[in-house]
Amino acid sequence: MEFPCNLAAVLQRIDALDTAHYARSRNFIDGGVSYLSPYLSRGFITVPQVVERLKGRGIGIEQAEKFIQELAWREFYTRTWFQKGDQIFEDIRQAQVGVQNQGIPEAILLANTGIQAIDSHLAHFRETGYLHNHIRMYLAAIICHAGKYHWREPADWLYYHLLDGDLASNALSWQWCAGTFSNKPYFANQENINTYSGIVQHGTFLDVGYEDLPTLSVPDVLKKSAEINLNFIPPPTKPLELKAHIPTFIYTHYTLDPSFHAHEEGNRVLVLEPSHFNKHAISQKTLEFILSLAENIPGLQVYYGEYADLSLQGVFRDHPVNAHFKGIREEYPSLAQNLKGEFTSFFSFWNQLRKQLV
Repeated sequence: MEFPCNLAAVLQRIDALDTAHYARSRNFIDGGVSYLSPYLSRGFITVPQVVERLKGRGIGIEQAEKFIQELAWREFYTRTWFQKGDQIFEDIRQAQVGVQNQGIPEAILLANTGIQAIDSHLAHFRETGYLHNHIRMYLAAIICHAGKYHWREPADWLYYHLLDGDLASNALSWQWCAGTFSNKPYFANQENINTYSGIVQHGTFLDVGYEDLPTLSVPDVLKKSAEINLNFIPPPTKPLELKAHIPTFIYTHYTLDPSFHAHEEGNRVLVLEPSHFNKHAISQKTLEFILSLAENIPGLQVYYGEYADLSLQGVFRDHPVNAHFKGIREEYPSLAQNLKGEFTSFFSFWNQLRKQLV
C-alpha cells in the first residue's frame, strides 16, 4: 500500500472510503481498511475533520458506526496519554503475567517465526512501515504470551518502524494484548490466524485450542532473544529565520495539520526535540514521511533542538508530546471535547461519546 504525502490525495482517500465494506471486512488482512492511520497519527488530518467529511457525504454515525468507533479508540488512547503521561510506558493496571524473557525474539526480526501469515508481512515491514492491525495483535500475542517476553521493548521496536507510529496507540495496544491495560490478555491461535489471513497452515506452535495457549512452554523458535539498536538520525536543518512582530506557529510530528492558522501571517516551525527522540526513536523512513507531510505547510522551517531554547511564546495545538511547551496552547481537536473525567475502559468512553454523536 502506498502512502502519498500530499493533502489532496489524502482527502481523496477519505472521500473514497466505503464505510460499509470497512465494517464487514476490516478484520481480514486483505479487508477494506482505510489506510488513514499514518495521517491521523501525525495530526495531518484530525478525527473531527474525517467525521465531518463523512457527514458531507451524508454518512453519519448510523452508517459508519464501526469506522467511527475505531477512530474513537485513537481518541481514547490519546486521552489516556494526556491523563497518565509517561505512565503509559509502564504496566498500568497490573504487571504482565508469566514474563520469562526480555528483549525481542530473534525470529521476529528475521521474519522466521514459522507462522506464514506473520512472516510474510514481517519480511517487508521495514520497507513498508505498515502492518495491518490484526497482524500487530498477532505479533503481540506471539511475543508476550507464546514467547513470554515483556511487551515494552517489542513495542519500542514496532513504533520505530511504523509510519503511523503513535506512542499512545502503540504502547496501550501492546498493554491491552499483554493484559496490563485490560481485564484479560489477548490470545490468538492458528485457526484464528488462518481465518483472517487467507493462509491455511497447520502444525505450528499455535495450532492448539484456546484453552491450551496459556499453558504452553516457549517454543524453541522464540527462545533466542536479540538486542535491537533503535538509532535516530537527525534531519538536516538550517538556522531559523524568524520575522519579528508576527506570531510563530509551532508544529510537532504529531500536530502537522496544514489547516492550522493556514490563512494567517506567521512564522512556522516544526520542532523536533532531541530529548524526545532519544527516548522514542523513529526510523529514517518514518522521519522522511513526516518531513514530506510537512512540505504541505508553506514556509515551514524544521528545527532540531529543544523548544525551550527557542525562547519564544509560540502558538501550538495541544498534545501530550508538547505538554511542556510554553506559549499559547490551543485545544486538541477531539470528538469528545465535552466528556470529562477518566474512563476505566474504552467502551465506557464510547458509550458516552456515541450519545453525543447521534
